[in-house]
Amino acid sequence: MQFELTRLPASQEPRGCVVVGVYASHALTPSAKQLDQASGGAITAAAKAGDISGKPGDTLMLRALQGVAAQRVLLVGCGKSGEIDEGAYQRVVAAAAAALGKLHAADAAFYLTELAVAGRDEAWRVRAAVAATSHALYQFTEYKREPGRRHLKTLAIGCRARGGKPLEAALAQGQALAEGVRLARDLGNHPANVCTPGYLADQARGLAKKHGLVVEVLDEAQMGELGMGALLAVSWGSREPAKLIVLKHQGGKAKSAPVVLVGKGVTFDSGGISIKPAATMDEMKFDMCGAASVFGTLKAAALLKLPLNLIGVVPTSENLPDGNAVKPGDIVTTMAGKTVEILNTDAEGRLLLCDALTYCERFKPEVVIDIATLTGACVISLGGHASGLLGNDQKLMDALLDAGRSAHDRAWQLPLWDDYKEQLRSPFADLPNVAGREAGTITAAAFLSAFTDKLRWAHLDIAGTAWKSGKEKSATGRPVGLLLQYLLDRVGA
Repeated sequence: MQFELTRLPASQEPRGCVVVGVYASHALTPSAKQLDQASGGAITAAAKAGDISGKPGDTLMLRALQGVAAQRVLLVGCGKSGEIDEGAYQRVVAAAAAALGKLHAADAAFYLTELAVAGRDEAWRVRAAVAATSHALYQFTEYKREPGRRHLKTLAIGCRARGGKPLEAALAQGQALAEGVRLARDLGNHPANVCTPGYLADQARGLAKKHGLVVEVLDEAQMGELGMGALLAVSWGSREPAKLIVLKHQGGKAKSAPVVLVGKGVTFDSGGISIKPAATMDEMKFDMCGAASVFGTLKAAALLKLPLNLIGVVPTSENLPDGNAVKPGDIVTTMAGKTVEILNTDAEGRLLLCDALTYCERFKPEVVIDIATLTGACVISLGGHASGLLGNDQKLMDALLDAGRSAHDRAWQLPLWDDYKEQLRSPFADLPNVAGREAGTITAAAFLSAFTDKLRWAHLDIAGTAWKSGKEKSATGRPVGLLLQYLLDRVGA
């Protein structure tokens, strides 16, 4: 879908539909007032009649209003004026988008960006509106005989600011974010018999060719020469060879230290010999959503031509049971030279990540951020609202927390005290890959921290935020919004 800006008054906008807001008190947003005056009070009459309550997300479609150029007017409830925060704004936008998605109109004009959101300017509202609309209208129908159809092709975003450049930049950022999130969602939603490690490598090559990135794909022989015994152990039980994918966006000065994103890419996680219960095991195709978020962020950065050096590192494998699969009690040697006793083969993500983190040292990075659907404990702790955040550099974590608040793709910091590291004891190896049930999210990060002594590092556990279950089962594309906002903040955009 295409997005553009419009400065026409709502009554003069000749689109198939014009979208304006109504507050819970039946007060009207500025554009709704303008439409009301042009139509002789039609909107006020509808509100007084109780046809629209003004509650957040409530909608009412009016047609053929006299004095209004558009064929339809969509009224959207916005809640109480003065009480709209980032989340409420996105929910109102999503409700409007859902209503627009049911129309046969090819285009629409959207004036909800005039809602006051505490602490956010019009540029933020434009960018968030584009991203939220795209997210709400997303469909994944590649494997359906009768794919769903969206008639809406163009959405014009009404704006009031006189200066055009900040809003044009915000529109471009919103579109890039939408494209990045869409890619991450598509990759996550593909079935595991399609989205294999080899498929991810091919997608990386396609991204590189289309967007001017540099790509390198290491095979198992090359990883073996580097000593990546932990990463390779995960793929022992699979017929699909593991890959290490490296994607580079070189937008900064040649010698500038890069930001490195490391994404866990387990394209299907059965748990291996420590096999998972059958219920909802199909959702383990989403265990590569960390990798998908890295791909999506690289695409968004390339579209915006961000002036920084950004590297994505994706260790990818399947985790399956087989006669050759790694067993509980096996000991492997990592690229860093440390040995790991694998007590639970279902704690495989940290085995991929520890070797990938060591590999990142060669880039002499400014910071390294890993993104992984790592622990069920994080789902229990934070649900689907916030990603878990841990690391060894508070300045980096503060920047990520700020970015998450701004993008409304929030994270929550958990402690990574030495006390938790004491749980990682093995009588036979330098480290075990699990440390018991207590504080599972933290001890998983503590394991990774053993491989980050030379790095400014942060870890995002997205096990609760990367996908939704049930009727709405789908990858979410998180935390592409957080990551892109972090990069935008770094370059002062």
